[in-house]
Amino acid sequence: MGTKRVLGAGVLVAAVAMMSTAGCSAGSDGSTSSRATPRSTVAFDASDPATWVLPIEGYLPSDNERKQISQARKILAADCMKKYGLSWQPAPDLPRLGPKTLVDWRYGIHDMALARERGYKPAAAEQEAYDRAVEVGAVGDTSGTGPETEVLEGGVEQIGGKTVPKGGCLGETDRKLSAGAGGTPVAQKLSTGTFVESQQNPAVVKAFKAWSDCMRAGGFTYDRPLDASDDQRFASQEVTPLEIKTATADISCRDRTDVARIWYGAETALQEKQIDSRAELLDRERRDLDSAVKKAASVVEGTR
Repeated sequence: MGTKRVLGAGVLVAAVAMMSTAGCSAGSDGSTSSRATPRSTVAFDASDPATWVLPIEGYLPSDNERKQISQARKILAADCMKKYGLSWQPAPDLPRLGPKTLVDWRYGIHDMALARERGYKPAAAEQEAYDRAVEVGAVGDTSGTGPETEVLEGGVEQIGGKTVPKGGCLGETDRKLSAGAGGTPVAQKLSTGTFVESQQNPAVVKAFKAWSDCMRAGGFTYDRPLDASDDQRFASQEVTPLEIKTATADISCRDRTDVARIWYGAETALQEKQIDSRAELLDRERRDLDSAVKKAASVVEGTR
């Protein structure tokens, strides 16, 4: 049985780095531009951070791309395991919990209706579905010591007189797909770095202070917006009256100070500048990712 995991808004910020759509834009002459253009599956709403898109999202794998690669890996790894007379049942994917996009919750919560019901926690139905999936084994954990795990991960060189590929069946699978490209380390590092660096922007620092002063007027002492959601008093499964009171005051102060929009604007400008300085590396990652997705699609469609 798995351990229930309760996540607040601040805790989930790191988890959303991989959540967005991506693509490449075509120039007026029909050629592909050097900068990938992020696409959104939802209509932009200036008042809803869940609809905002950051420049780096053009270089990160979309949900569909990640799912395509994940599904292809499972198919190829299972086929490989069969060659050794072993059956392998991959853990099912975990359901989504919390933020719906990279920017949703990146700068903190913003849904007053949800805050009044759940404080800083995800919707109850989402949390319950997630907990149920964990309890039945959807944790993506391949750790173990049996022959299945050793062949899957490359813990042995041979089994039953047959040579095990380097890195096991998963290693072989990733080489076939070039699935390592899906990690997009340069893009992810840039995304994480600008999130941290943007907090030093003078306009953001000023907005943080305005938010903090607003919260203090309501009896809450926090220096930065995410300090409230990271408050350890709200880390339990229970949604307390204090958590709800804090979360609703938090959103009210966000609305008054426009802190999320200011922060988003600062990070957008910072990303645009850093993307230009790393264009060659990012473009290479995007091409590798596109190649991996194309190969994965052929596996899933049965045309490999």
